[in-house]
Amino acid sequence: MDPALTLGFRSPELSLFRLRSDSPPPPLGDPRRALSRRAVRARLNLSSASPPPPPPPPPSPRTRLTVAAKKKPPIDGLSDEMNAIASQRLDFAPARRRVRAAFAEVQRQLDHCLFKLAPAGIRTEEWYETNSNGLQIFCKSWLPKVGVRIKGAVCFCHGYGDTCTFFFEGIARHFASKGYAVYALDHPGFGLSDGLHGYISNFDELVDNVIEQYTKIKERPEVRGLPRFILGQSMGGAVTLKVHLKQPDAWDGVVLVAPMCKISDAVRPPEAVVKVLTFMSSVLPKAKLFPQKDLAELAFRESKKRKMAVYNVICYNDQTRLQTASELLRATDDIESQVEKVSSPLLILHGAGDKVTDPSVSKFLYEKASSKDKTLKLYEGGYHCILEGESDEKIFMALDDIVSWLDSRCSLK
Repeated sequence: MDPALTLGFRSPELSLFRLRSDSPPPPLGDPRRALSRRAVRARLNLSSASPPPPPPPPPSPRTRLTVAAKKKPPIDGLSDEMNAIASQRLDFAPARRRVRAAFAEVQRQLDHCLFKLAPAGIRTEEWYETNSNGLQIFCKSWLPKVGVRIKGAVCFCHGYGDTCTFFFEGIARHFASKGYAVYALDHPGFGLSDGLHGYISNFDELVDNVIEQYTKIKERPEVRGLPRFILGQSMGGAVTLKVHLKQPDAWDGVVLVAPMCKISDAVRPPEAVVKVLTFMSSVLPKAKLFPQKDLAELAFRESKKRKMAVYNVICYNDQTRLQTASELLRATDDIESQVEKVSSPLLILHGAGDKVTDPSVSKFLYEKASSKDKTLKLYEGGYHCILEGESDEKIFMALDDIVSWLDSRCSLK
């Protein structure tokens, strides 16, 4: 799920700011001023006959700029204690890890097909890897039942604001039940990995981290020598494409779900706004000032599934940080300029009714990519979250389309 992503421009919301002044000095005639004058006279050894010095001018009040934190609304049906846990500030990974641990059982009990129909017997493992920047990166694997032959490896890149520990948990189990070893990580600054929540200082650092971690994972004994595929969703699609562009021969196939690979002209900010954003991001890179709206209604077609998105309690859904917004624009511009270099076997899936990432952009990618083996699947009426927010039937249709495509490429090896 990628419900927080938007690069459409709206006027800045001045209600984000509060102006606060220091307390004014005591008024003229206040006894505190008289005491202050006597103390000064005594220190300077002035006689009582000397005329008192004129009072100093009142200091100019200092103005402080504070950004009001977005308050999370309570989740219906949860106890006050659980809502208190969910409403914690999640700027740093230790807090996100505590909240995730508290909600793990709650999430497993949700009435969603990805959870209630999750296959049994799937072997899972969670661990942390320290990357070359010294950050602890959360990783997880899902392997088929003992005795089931592994066909290949699927490595996942999640979208903006998301984590690999919520809806993808059910998606991964589905793929593992079909014979695939599935691996996922949380990008720096998201989910359970280290980094300031929702902050992307440099998009290429996300790309390099994916290359670093999955290079090690591809050498694990259970998948060494098997076909390797990389799967990216929404912003994770942009990460995936940049990984491929840096390592054109490292993967046996690329799967993209509603990829963010070009900002549609209909929602792209005007060039003047982009310049202002670039300047502001250099001054206040971590500030949460880039306006955005809740896109859950646009991302999830079924209202019942949309209501479950709030249980993804470590998802970043606050205002987009300035540097993050700037980096997302820069990344999509970079991909658009190199789209003809996309040469891997390619499967693109997109909801035809997606208003978060434009399906016409997937058509653009499909037409421009130089891949000789490429497939585009558009799902009529589908919203952004075609693997999580559609009817049960359509969710499993899309998942099985991915499995069929993977199977056919594995059989060629």
